[in-house]
Amino acid sequence: MDAPGRAPGADRVAQAVRAALAARDIERAEISVALVDDDAIRSLNRDHLGHDRPTDVIAFGLWSPEDPVVVGDVYVGLDQALRQAADEGIDPAEEVVRLAIHGTLHVSGMDHPEAADERAASPMYVLQERLVEEVARPGA
Repeated sequence: MDAPGRAPGADRVAQAVRAALAARDIERAEISVALVDDDAIRSLNRDHLGHDRPTDVIAFGLWSPEDPVVVGDVYVGLDQALRQAADEGIDPAEEVVRLAIHGTLHVSGMDHPEAADERAASPMYVLQERLVEEVARPGA
């Protein structure tokens, strides 16, 4: 159950972030996760990455490897997440968890190949999907 005064699903997103950090053996971190609409994520994508279109997640690592605390911001494109969930026939909450984990893994320093055929087999995606199973579908 979510804590009073928090957005629905906030506890699950926080659990996803904690799981991703634990999987990377990161004990100290400050990660913010914002759920934003198409207009907001499109602006971030255009202004920071040069892509003038909505996307599902953008992550900014705001630390360097010698820093004692991992710091970063994760922006989940909620409209895009809902479309992807509908396309895949999955619970929208699972897709939001997936994207929070994905962004957190990027903030922690992980990356994946750009080519779709290589991406699914990458260590980052394998870890991501294991964590989604643990967080979004416990006991499945």
